[in-house]
Amino acid sequence: MVVRSLIGFFTLFIFARLLGKQEISQLSFFDYVLGITIGSIAASLSVDLSSRAWPHWVGLLTWTSTVFTLQLITSRSRTIDQYLVGEPTVVIQNGLIMEENMKKLRYTIADLLKQLRSKNVFDISQVDFAILETNGQLSVLLKPEFNYTTPRDLNLPPPASGVGTELIYAGVIVDSNLSAAGLDRLWLYQQLKMQGINNPSEVFMAAYNPASSGLYIDKYLDS
Repeated sequence: MVVRSLIGFFTLFIFARLLGKQEISQLSFFDYVLGITIGSIAASLSVDLSSRAWPHWVGLLTWTSTVFTLQLITSRSRTIDQYLVGEPTVVIQNGLIMEENMKKLRYTIADLLKQLRSKNVFDISQVDFAILETNGQLSVLLKPEFNYTTPRDLNLPPPASGVGTELIYAGVIVDSNLSAAGLDRLWLYQQLKMQGINNPSEVFMAAYNPASSGLYIDKYLDS
């Protein structure tokens, strides 16, 4: 078993080196699946004493050769690269949430807000564009007014800041968040009326920022 483990380790190490840094960087779904499979074959080579070692080694060689070949093909063909790896998806465009794109990806509002916070964006109304990359990372472009001059640049006191909270989530009012913000349904309905919205079911998401007292509203119809 020790000998087989050493064979598996050094074989996998050499093959991983041949494949380059792509396999150990932020992985796409395609690379992740391949990495898991190659690792499983190497583990079987190490501990599965009921079979000979060479079939596992051949399996490693086959998978590595396949990955190497696909890397060459995808580097030369954008169509094949899009098919195997996928392509980035716009989830916020011109400040509007693209709920149909999110639905196709099974990407939820909670996922979006979590990744925005990881980018130090706590107010979704500041976002102009957000793109979900093929490796699952979110790229964010803020609106121009939040991108350029800062109060620090002008030696001004910074504006009040706060964390937005969802008041409407997928067309449903979140009463607990509404109460926690010191608001009620009457106030919310008045705000919706001002935006020409008669029913909360027309709203994909509404978020309230207590620092600015601003209400961000995104409707289902983004025409």
